[in-house]
Amino acid sequence: MLGSVAWRPIRLEDNDKTGQHADGSSGFSKSYSVMELVDTPSVKVFEDVVVARQVAGFDPSFWGDYFITNQKSQSEAWMNERAEELKNEVRSMFQNVSTGVLQTMNLIDTIQLLGLDYNFMEEIDRALDHLKDVDMSKYGLYEVALHFRLLRQKGFNISSDVFKKYKDKEGKFMEELKDDAKGLLSLYNAAYFGTKKETILDEAISFTKDNLTSLLKDLNPTFAKLVSLTLKTPIQRNMKRLFTRSYISIYQDEPTRNETILELAKLDFNMLQCLHQEELRKACMWSPDAVDELPEYTRDFFLKMLSIFQELENELAPAEKFRILYLKEQWKILAQYDIKECKWRDDNYVPKLEEHVRVSIKTVGYACFYCAFLSGLEEAVATKDAFEWFASFPKIIEAGATIVRITNDIASMEREQKRAHVASTVDCYMKEYGTSKDVACEKLLGFVEDAWKTINEELLTETELSREVIELSLHSSRSTELIYKHVDAFTEPNTTMKENIFSLLVHPIPI
Repeated sequence: MLGSVAWRPIRLEDNDKTGQHADGSSGFSKSYSVMELVDTPSVKVFEDVVVARQVAGFDPSFWGDYFITNQKSQSEAWMNERAEELKNEVRSMFQNVSTGVLQTMNLIDTIQLLGLDYNFMEEIDRALDHLKDVDMSKYGLYEVALHFRLLRQKGFNISSDVFKKYKDKEGKFMEELKDDAKGLLSLYNAAYFGTKKETILDEAISFTKDNLTSLLKDLNPTFAKLVSLTLKTPIQRNMKRLFTRSYISIYQDEPTRNETILELAKLDFNMLQCLHQEELRKACMWSPDAVDELPEYTRDFFLKMLSIFQELENELAPAEKFRILYLKEQWKILAQYDIKECKWRDDNYVPKLEEHVRVSIKTVGYACFYCAFLSGLEEAVATKDAFEWFASFPKIIEAGATIVRITNDIASMEREQKRAHVASTVDCYMKEYGTSKDVACEKLLGFVEDAWKTINEELLTETELSREVIELSLHSSRSTELIYKHVDAFTEPNTTMKENIFSLLVHPIPI
């Protein structure tokens, strides 16, 4: 049982530069050790462990115990009752527009952008299954691009050749498209679902981005807000709930808005916010178990981790408790690779970029967090096959971890240089190729773009696994785009992240 889980130090043999043992594991000896989760009769921790703690000098948390002491509990019964009434009205809309292609696409798009789609998955699936066979040759750029995006989002491998008709004889996008702001925005968002071989979509991104930027000052204010929002981060890469919060304020100013859908979106957002507040309150509560033998800086983390593991195991049915074994294994792997980075740091070793990435896409913790997310999903989704697939570190997981690693390194490079720190991917690229920091960052961001295309490709690959499992990597990568795109908002509390947290988890939407 997890209540008796303890950390046991495991010595690792120091063989070669790659840290590979005869059994295929990795790590180094000297004063380095990996803490393995093992079942023991009682809690015994950190025996004979030498820790060289690097003080980071982080700013204190802005939030403190805010989410423990400031619960607002606004999810009253009337909200749930009203939401159910509105859901029934929206369901009837699918029946009313079943013969209209454009109306159906706009309805689906609106519901998705307002974050309501999880309430209407069956209706949306049926509509998209019909839409995939529609001949779009008679429609304009807005409709064709919207059709492409909606189907790609659902995993239908619709061909990007549908956009060839918008090119001239020289192979460039037609001049007459430059003033079609609605069509350009639709194409812009569609193009970010491209794969590595779809150069037409790369060209579409450049074409639409330049022209939308030029048109921005002449657009009506409401549409200009939407264009600005998506130019900053396209729909495919936007953190869904945060985009929903912004889009609700835009949609309510649309003259063609649907009042029923708008009201439901506001109620739904506030009800989910209450649920997330309660989850945060539980997550922020620290266990009083005695862990006096631990180094002080690890105690809170250790207690939280054991508490969460125990709570999760208690909630799982006996046949589902295998999930905890996979989760524990991921923590072991994370610890092993962390030790390797410590060795690099203390030896001032700057590896080749390829060697660095092979390790650092593990130390970023992406796989461990992904496994934790998967552990909490319903039985029909989080199958043993899903965990086995995940444990193989498939392409989509590797791509997501690459996005986190590189964007994190670029955003946090200056701060991390203020203390002893392992070389980053930026450092490795600069040393290996003899470039400046700016050139290294530019080249590495190219790898990020490739990783996004890998995610798009994998989302189009047929699999017997639930799409919810596959899409976890997409959602995590969207969060990364938000957190690290401009600054290290994860580490620095007084950035735009504070405002984002307020809008998502603190302030309800006025109804």
